[in-house]
Formats: sequence, C-alpha cells, structure tokens
Amino acid sequence: MNIRLTPMVAALGLAAGMMMSSAASADTIKIAIAGPYTGALTQYGDMVKEGVDTAVETINAAGGVLGKKLEIVVMDDSCEPKQGPVVANRVVNEKIHYVVGHVCSGATIAAAPVYNNEGIVMVSPSATSPAVTDGKNYDMIFRTIGRDDQQGPAAAEFIAQKIKPKAVAVLHDKQSYGQGIATAVKNNLEKAGVKVVMFEGINAGDSDYSAVITKLKSSGADFVYYGGYHPEMGLLLRQGAEQGLKAKFMGPEGVGNPDINAIAGPAVEGMLVTLPADFTSNPANASVVKAFKDKGRNPGGAFQLTAYSAVDAIVAGIKGVGKDDPSKVAAWLHSNTVKTPIGDIAWNKQGDLKSFKFDVFTWHANGSKTVYQ
Repeated sequence: MNIRLTPMVAALGLAAGMMMSSAASADTIKIAIAGPYTGALTQYGDMVKEGVDTAVETINAAGGVLGKKLEIVVMDDSCEPKQGPVVANRVVNEKIHYVVGHVCSGATIAAAPVYNNEGIVMVSPSATSPAVTDGKNYDMIFRTIGRDDQQGPAAAEFIAQKIKPKAVAVLHDKQSYGQGIATAVKNNLEKAGVKVVMFEGINAGDSDYSAVITKLKSSGADFVYYGGYHPEMGLLLRQGAEQGLKAKFMGPEGVGNPDINAIAGPAVEGMLVTLPADFTSNPANASVVKAFKDKGRNPGGAFQLTAYSAVDAIVAGIKGVGKDDPSKVAAWLHSNTVKTPIGDIAWNKQGDLKSFKFDVFTWHANGSKTVYQ
C-alpha cells in the first residue's frame, strides 16, 4: 500500500517527536513505538500502542525499572517502507535505546539495519516476514511473534487437513509481507498434494477487483488464500459475493482487523484467519487482561499481547544486566528466556522466537471471532 507522509505531516511529526523528547526527564528510560499512526493501517499501530501502554503503565506503577520510569515516544511510519529509515534515524537522534516495532514488515526490513548499526534494541511484535532477519547477522533485532514460514505452513496444513478443497487460488498484494506468506502457503499446499490453480498478485489500494474475481470464478477454485492486509481482503470478499463467487477465503493476521467488517459487510462471515493463539484465555494472564480492560482496551487483538511481551522482554533485559545498556541487553536476550503473557519466550541467534503458536479463527459479521473447531 503506497501511503506516504506529506512534507507538512512529516514536519509536524518531527516537531511533535522533538517536543516529546525535550519534555523527557533524565530519570526515565525511553521506549519508542514505531508503526502506522496515519494512513489506512492505523489500527495495527493502535493495537501495538495499547499493548505497550498497558505494559508501561503496569511496570511504572510497580516502581519502574532500576528506579526509573519508562517513557513512551510514538513514531509514525505509516507502514511505508521508505519511512522506516526516517523513523529509525529519529530514534537515533533522540538517543532512544529501545524500540517496540516496526509494525509492518516492509518498514521493519527498511529500518532494522539502522537500529542494528547504531546499537539500538528493536523488538517487533508484528512483522512476520522472514526477510526481517534472514541472512542479516543482526545482533540487536528481535521479534515477539512468529514468522511467515511458521504461519504459512500452519495455514497450509490446516487447509489440506481440515478444509480439503478441490482447488485453491492463492493471491497476494505484491508486498514483502503478503507475497512472502502467500508463497509459503502455496509451496506447502503443493507439498501436501493440494491443487493450486492460480497464484497471482493484486495491486494494493485498488478499489475494483472485478478482473481477478472473474479469474477466480473461471479457475475452478473453491478456496482462496490471500496474503496481505484487511482493506484489500475486505473488497475481495464483498465484490466476490456481489459477483456470485462461492469460494471460501482465508488470510494471515494482517486481515484480522475489525475494520474489515465495515468494508466486506455480511460477506466477511466465515472468513478464516491465522492469528496468534488466544493468550487471553490463559488463567495466568488474568491480571494482564484486567489491566487492559480497566483502561477500556481490548487485549484480544492480534498484536496487543505480543506488544506487551516486547516491553516485558526489554525490561527483563535491562534488569538482567543491571543497567540501561542496549548492547548488553541484546546479548542478555540472546542467552535467556523471558516470562511473558505469550509464554516463556527465547530467541535463536538471529533474533527469531524459537517457537510460536498460530491458531486458525473463524471471523464473524458481528465483529467476533472464534477458534476454528
């Protein structure tokens, strides 16, 4: 999705960031949140911010970290890859040592080398593309979510074993995240012996997908997997229903956004989506869930608890080394396990989680979702 900041918006954002920085106390440890706070994908940024806000409030209420309070600095990249390095350099200039984000894979891939080169710990709660870390030899880059090559095979296995379609069409938005996970799904379906009759990219941001829907109808596919975000999936569902397409749709966590209901209308009913497991149902998370709800926040979205866990990881690292030293914090994270609301997590050499659980949910037109049975 080509979402760009105008010079005026960028200037205002920079000015706001500078004001927030100047107001910072020497007795705080700053954590930046980097994600979309303008553009069509702001809800993903809001999910992450809810998680970070709740974690920081809880930690500060308990006395903070090493006698200091945590301070949040919000940075907007609009999920635009070109804005990733811009935001990363703002983080460097403001001497912030820790980042929760970026949110979208494209911006994360673009920003990560800046953080790694400048010795800043970045923990993404949502960027799932393998390209974030593969072959990079980063020391400072981490995630609190699984990768597309974990999520994609899980989706493909589900399709092959539970749905057992006659033929599958796989679509994607031609972007790092969407095309990457769609490719993983396609490859694993073919390995499982499932017939893939169509693999095609669509243009993110278009308003009319009639041509691709016509192709879907003529392809004979009774199941469609779409790699990308909710605005396009919503239009595919709605326009597909209007044109009499009977195929069932499935997508990754990028389509699991409440705004899809307004776009797709009744056609969203029964959409399948892979999401992080429902960690809110774990009794051990009762106090965390209450902290969210006490502030009127939803702990059950795709990224709230992965974002909360990203803060927990950063704080555990700071406490583990006994000081605010991001390079030592990163080394500590590579060597230790951290207890978080998404479970006891540990990272491999390149900063990916050693394990992560994705579940399949059925999405409903009333805005709810249920674990697929």
